[in-house]
Amino acid sequence: MQLFSTFEHTTYIELAIATLEKKGIKKEHIFVVPLDNRKEEHKVFDTINRSDGTSLIDIGAALSTAFAVIGASIGFKLAWGPIYWGLIGAAVGFLVGFAIRLFTEIILKKKRRQLKGYHSEVIVIVDCEEEKAEIVENILFKHYAIGVAKVK
Repeated sequence: MQLFSTFEHTTYIELAIATLEKKGIKKEHIFVVPLDNRKEEHKVFDTINRSDGTSLIDIGAALSTAFAVIGASIGFKLAWGPIYWGLIGAAVGFLVGFAIRLFTEIILKKKRRQLKGYHSEVIVIVDCEEEKAEIVENILFKHYAIGVAKVK
């Protein structure tokens, strides 16, 4: 029987392996694989096939509406009239909102991702007899395994 478990990259992995060896699991039956971190940057613009659920035009739409109302109101006193100034206000509001959202996605969220420090997880595969499977599972969970799966 094989047990697959995932861990965060901490010293608890070493403690779990040492405990498994004390319970009679040989080193040859324990396999540890660290996962690689993502090398490429996250994409800001979505494609047809992939979307991250973040909208870049939400603030632009709100500011477009607000600036259009202000532009149309002021446009009654200006030479081009309220329709042109409402459209100009809408365009300016949309561009300002889009720029704000783009700035937050590229600059601020990138810093947040770096500060949060996403670390790769580690997969531990243990090959053991069915009788020891429950003991191995308990040891892995006691040493803060994120998840454990059994395969016969």
